[in-house]
Amino acid sequence: MFFRRGQMPLYLLAGLLFGLKTYIVYRFVFNIEIENMMQEIIIFINPFIASIIFFGLSVWIKDPVKQRVFIRYSALVGTLIIYFNLVFYRSFTDFLTIPQLFQTSNVVDLTSSIVSLIKFYDIFIFLDLMIIWYISKQSHLAMVREYTKRSKVIVALISLLLLSGNFLLAEIERPQLLSRAFDREYLVKNIGLFYYHVYDAVSQSKMRTQKVFAEDHDLKTIRQYINDEIRSKSQSELFGIGEDKNIIFISAESIQNFVIDNELHGEEITPFLNGLKEHEDTFYFENFYHQTSQGKTSDSEFVTENSLYPISGGAVFFTHAQNKYHSFPEIIKEKDYTSAVLHANTDTFWNRNQMYDSLEIDTFYDRESYEVTDDNQVGWGLKDKEFFTQSIPHLREIEEPFYAKLITITNHFPFDLEEVDRSLEPYDSNSNTLNKYFPTVRYTDEAIEQFFIQLKAAGLYENSIIIIMGDHDGISANHNKAMAEYLDKEEITPYDYTQLQRVPFYIHIPGYGEGEQMSNIAGQVDIKPTLLHLLGIETNHDIYFGNDLFHDNRKGFIVQRNGNFISEDYIYAGETCYNRETGDILDNKEENNHSSPCSDIKQKVEVELNYSDEIIYGDLFRFLDFKNK
Repeated sequence: MFFRRGQMPLYLLAGLLFGLKTYIVYRFVFNIEIENMMQEIIIFINPFIASIIFFGLSVWIKDPVKQRVFIRYSALVGTLIIYFNLVFYRSFTDFLTIPQLFQTSNVVDLTSSIVSLIKFYDIFIFLDLMIIWYISKQSHLAMVREYTKRSKVIVALISLLLLSGNFLLAEIERPQLLSRAFDREYLVKNIGLFYYHVYDAVSQSKMRTQKVFAEDHDLKTIRQYINDEIRSKSQSELFGIGEDKNIIFISAESIQNFVIDNELHGEEITPFLNGLKEHEDTFYFENFYHQTSQGKTSDSEFVTENSLYPISGGAVFFTHAQNKYHSFPEIIKEKDYTSAVLHANTDTFWNRNQMYDSLEIDTFYDRESYEVTDDNQVGWGLKDKEFFTQSIPHLREIEEPFYAKLITITNHFPFDLEEVDRSLEPYDSNSNTLNKYFPTVRYTDEAIEQFFIQLKAAGLYENSIIIIMGDHDGISANHNKAMAEYLDKEEITPYDYTQLQRVPFYIHIPGYGEGEQMSNIAGQVDIKPTLLHLLGIETNHDIYFGNDLFHDNRKGFIVQRNGNFISEDYIYAGETCYNRETGDILDNKEENNHSSPCSDIKQKVEVELNYSDEIIYGDLFRFLDFKNK
């Protein structure tokens, strides 16, 4: 019925070849961690099931020639989907989402980064495609034909059974997978890359309808949660200590906490930042975590300015730039503050030219505000030392008091730096990315030290609060082997990888004299309420998910966008509950064990992520008048 003259139908051959290729990519190219035999079975059978089902659609096409065309181009499109995800994964250890596909304005700026992610052996990913195209063009091979109605029905039933079986196994392995899908890797691991993209498309369509049906009463439950679980009823001792002072915020590209107080080749990697955390005017937060997702630096900006979480797919800067927000720059206008962002890149990158208007940032000093030449740029823009030097005149022209955020560039993937600018030699490992990371981190450290000197010379230092924050991680999980070698570990576990998401965070208050190193957990979501309180601005009517970092009464956990979290006692990562101090495993499969020490916090994490999503997708702040509260 399905075979003619002993030959396998073309759709079945294509399905087997494509499925084998997909499995190899899943298992040996993507860094997907397999935790048990059930996951191994699912990740093996899913590629074949998905491929055979999709190519099997060709039996409904009567014309054999059109069947061949359908199979050929389906294989091509499927291969491109896999490859685009692979290139993206090499950089972000994540999978593409539909909003990411529409961020085309970033492509030109990312050219050098994308090229570095393409490997010569990638050609093998297209091998099955070439075989399918060759065989499908051999008209003498009777591998396609017009199928009877009975054959079509049987193929459809078999496809339905295979699909149902796949989703049943996925539900057994991870209950409520689709309703609690904060982590894309678990979706791909359990339902496969292609069904994940279908799920993503449906989810995005559903989310886009939320704004249409959103109503103002949707905020009541969210506000009640914030009042009960997050908002402090009193002020910290530092409330108002920075009143009328400038705030100079350095967003340090891709600097992670593991370089602080660490060495390479017998030298300090970050000598200035190491010394700054010991300064009497500095508060240094040693357990501060970035909370970005696919939006990376733009997510970092979004979280710090709004104390909301980023969305799980794409970047808010692209998908919801027209929303109404209640940002830090908007609030401080009440105290006659002027706001500015300084970043020597194009204004369209990450859609900043639109999003900054929504955040009510007064001025954006983009690439056009700087003198960028072949000699003073690297990668995406001005070298950091030149950037800070050229930024001083801009800072001096901003009306005081001001809030100015300076976004550095040099320490950005692929971490290219000319030898003349190196004062630290690269690392020697199997990861070229990690090797080049250390010299660019040192360069940025030197640039920040230079900037402090320039601020003093310009008369801007004494009356300013200076913030330094690593915006997100720079070394993805794809480089775990080299990272384990550098850190002298056998391997990087989910616990270790979560700890590597710590980034430097400094609050330097010249003349304060009572700074200290803070060990409590903290995150980017805490920055907005912390800075507002330092300026003496009440937040009783605001909606936010962070806490003043100088207040003792805090919620006690930091949320990551994929549903992981860090609390004072626990770390939840990779579906496992760990002791935060020791890294000991306390419980596996927490979602099936409600007595787990992580279970209560896990529920709150899901609530907060959902509430934040409701605010963003529903554009709920349009229903509020914060100015006439």
